[in-house]
Amino acid sequence: MAFGVKREEVQRWKQAVAAGEIAFLTHYWVDERFPGCNTVTKVGCSNLEKLGEWGRQYGLQPEWMDLRGDYPHFDLFGDRQSQILTAEGINDQLNKFNIKKA
Repeated sequence: MAFGVKREEVQRWKQAVAAGEIAFLTHYWVDERFPGCNTVTKVGCSNLEKLGEWGRQYGLQPEWMDLRGDYPHFDLFGDRQSQILTAEGINDQLNKFNIKKA
């Protein structure tokens, strides 16, 4: 279940992903499979080669990509989420969701 994100933000993310850009979208998230994680960042791009290349620089494996639907993406949470958002300078999402910088 996702919350804490506006429809306009989701639409901008989808447009950027569809345009082949690396796009970030963070939202609150509850999933019992991941205790202690209350946010997730979706990093998407419709260009799978570009997305895979981006992920490799952070040690993400291509098989971790979520390829269901029209918006391919990696899901980031926990320490990896914090480390990558910090490295990418995505401070607005770190601050909005009170994610501790790595």
